[in-house]
Amino acid sequence: MAATAPGGAARSGPGQHGTQNGSADEAAAPHGPAQSRIAVPGAAVLSLLGSRDENLRVAEDLLVADVHVRGNEITLSGEPADVAFAERVFAELVTLAGRGQEIGPDTVRRTVSMLSAGTNESPAEVLSLDILSRRGRTIRPKTLNQKRYVDAIDRHTVVFGIGPAGTGKTYLAMAKAVQALQAKQVNRIILTRPAVEAGERLGYLPGTLYEKIDPYLRPLYDALHDMVDPESIPRLTQAGTIEIAPLAYMRGRAQPVFTKVLTPEGFRPIGELRVGDLVIGSNGEPTVVLGVYPQGGKDIYRVTAQDGASTLCCGDHLWTVRTAADKRRDRPWRVLETKEMIGNLRAAHARRYELPLLTAPVCHPERAVPMDPYALGLLLGDGCLTGSTTPSFATRDWELALALETVLPGMEVRRKDRVNYTLNRVREPGEVVTLENPVTGALRGLGLLGARSHSKFVPEVYLRNSAEVRLGVLQGLLDSDGGPVTQRDRTCRVQYTTTSPRLKDDVIRLVRSLGGVAYVRRRGADGRKPGWANGRAVSYRHDAYIIDIRLPAGVEPFRLDRKRRKYHAAGGGGRPMRFIDSIEPAGRTEAVCIQVAAADSLYVTEDYLLTHNTLNDAFIILDEAQNTTPEQMKMFLTRLGFGSKIVVTGDITQIDLPNGQASGLRVVQEILSTVDDVHFAELTSTDVVRHRLVGDIVDAYARWDAGREDGRTPRGRKARPNARR
Repeated sequence: MAATAPGGAARSGPGQHGTQNGSADEAAAPHGPAQSRIAVPGAAVLSLLGSRDENLRVAEDLLVADVHVRGNEITLSGEPADVAFAERVFAELVTLAGRGQEIGPDTVRRTVSMLSAGTNESPAEVLSLDILSRRGRTIRPKTLNQKRYVDAIDRHTVVFGIGPAGTGKTYLAMAKAVQALQAKQVNRIILTRPAVEAGERLGYLPGTLYEKIDPYLRPLYDALHDMVDPESIPRLTQAGTIEIAPLAYMRGRAQPVFTKVLTPEGFRPIGELRVGDLVIGSNGEPTVVLGVYPQGGKDIYRVTAQDGASTLCCGDHLWTVRTAADKRRDRPWRVLETKEMIGNLRAAHARRYELPLLTAPVCHPERAVPMDPYALGLLLGDGCLTGSTTPSFATRDWELALALETVLPGMEVRRKDRVNYTLNRVREPGEVVTLENPVTGALRGLGLLGARSHSKFVPEVYLRNSAEVRLGVLQGLLDSDGGPVTQRDRTCRVQYTTTSPRLKDDVIRLVRSLGGVAYVRRRGADGRKPGWANGRAVSYRHDAYIIDIRLPAGVEPFRLDRKRRKYHAAGGGGRPMRFIDSIEPAGRTEAVCIQVAAADSLYVTEDYLLTHNTLNDAFIILDEAQNTTPEQMKMFLTRLGFGSKIVVTGDITQIDLPNGQASGLRVVQEILSTVDDVHFAELTSTDVVRHRLVGDIVDAYARWDAGREDGRTPRGRKARPNARR
């Protein structure tokens, strides 16, 4: 390219071309006719001029300088500033043509418009930014504001695209979502919009629920079909990779109001939780409840794990899961809805979906207890607590008797015979003999005095206590009535046996609260071969419960030396695992969902199952956001999970909410305008990429609205800023 134009003062403002800030040389140059010649590479001439010279005619209409073409040379003449501006226009167009990009009249108009705005960005760079290509068609921004919008999506986690219809807000967001999915930056795309248009109500539309909502979601489907092979869309939606749903369904990830959720103070019904309350997260630490959203009646399912743990939730409720293939290929945990897993729970007869476990023991506040927890565990295992005699303890391990005496200050463990010991109070000189045995008093206060083997239990003050207290109780129980079980070529499991149904449940609760799993089976008393004691047969009167336990690394199940050495010699307990075993319908009831502040969005529900209702690793688009209420907008934004991105689009001049109802899109600008990593992208009528008349219509309505506010009705048509003078 060769250009030989004298300098000239740059012009600016509507209807004038050139940069807003001309150089000193340009300002000093004399006025007068100027001429410049631009040599265009032969391969780019046809693309630059367009079919039947349509691009050239558009350029002649928009530029003030005279344009003449002879061969591959373009001659520009006129005032210096007009020639300089025309040079810049053709330089950008030649750059686009040289890159092999198709140039049309619209490209010429947008190039002139961007340069007229006095921006520093190169139109060639803006108009050649490829987002997505499919079957020879490339999606790219067509205006400067659109490029800034696309760049903001790359740089920010939450982006609001606000502007009139036809500015490409939703289309470009969809393209970025598909691009992120193809690049494996996200695992799923979620597209949603409020099902409110022009005051219509779904109840008056014919057909099923999905037939009712389909017209509202059709624009999202249409955009998706332009970017993804239509044949693959049903497969992607069935797999949950792409989800398209009304906004109301976004918060439908719920549990029944009576479902228990673990808090630092114990389990509470989820329906009683309020914003600001604390629940327990996957790391065992308390996490704040950020939102509580009643859902009304929902179809409910019972999700049961292979260890017997179960809870209730709706079909849209989310679960963090991992398959064997995910683990083998070192893939991250995925998030699936309950309904996505129904009928797909087995892979080659093995359970498909593994659930996460607590990464650390649950943190309950430490409470004072009347007896050392390890001592309590030993007495629950092998102690006599009837109260009719002095408390006693039976064991073959002198080490346990010594440990019991050590953790019970003021008590003496006296040996009666080979296996039996009594727990006597150490009397000081002058003390009254009739004083109550401290162990008896502690057992009385705990409600355990008089308990027999089939009615023992762990008091609540020990179950809802610090991890050290809970582990101490469990170690006492396992040292007395439990033990390691080794198998060839396998890690060691721990087994515990009791005839008390309540103690069985308490042991399982202790194990799960420490991050382990417990499997229980029952051995009936009827028909069992009698045992043998003191030379005579003894029949079994109560069923026995055998509990197989797996504890995570770092949680020591034994203090007794011989058991501890055997446990570690076999490689320890291995890695506890929990898999989904079944998902069954459980009726319909009132439900509620909560949002928590935990980093992974998980919270502990019934039986120490981990679940959540926030979307991680997802690209989420909310379209037509001007028709959301402030409450809906808050609900939607708080669904943001880690590794996710949200794009919200809307036109605040086309609100279809009932009169007097504030738009969530208007309100959110006041609330989040100063929040980091949240960006508001403004698009205007100049960014309309539909028919040129759409931009004029948008401007006409804007003038009419402004006139109504001023008490007048404007008439006439505003001149286009780039029209030829």
